[in-house]
Amino acid sequence: MENNEYYIIFANFKAFPQEKDVTDVQTYEEFLNSDCQLVLLVVDCEYATVYCKDQGKLEALYHNAIANGYEDVQYITYENDFRTRLSVR
Repeated sequence: MENNEYYIIFANFKAFPQEKDVTDVQTYEEFLNSDCQLVLLVVDCEYATVYCKDQGKLEALYHNAIANGYEDVQYITYENDFRTRLSVR
């Protein structure tokens, strides 16, 4: 059996509740106005960005990242969000 290593180059994950319409959320405004609850964007297995509507879950994700030794963990705000699209392609 081969022991291959695989790496995520780009990944866009968007989570919707069951029984809700899944739409192609491309911007932050679309995210806010959709049923999408969480967006996870990953680049080069190293950089991850999370948008989450549930403040409690967002805080838990933040503290979990800190507790597990992730570096440069910060909240995204209008002042520091450089993205114009919720995509990493």
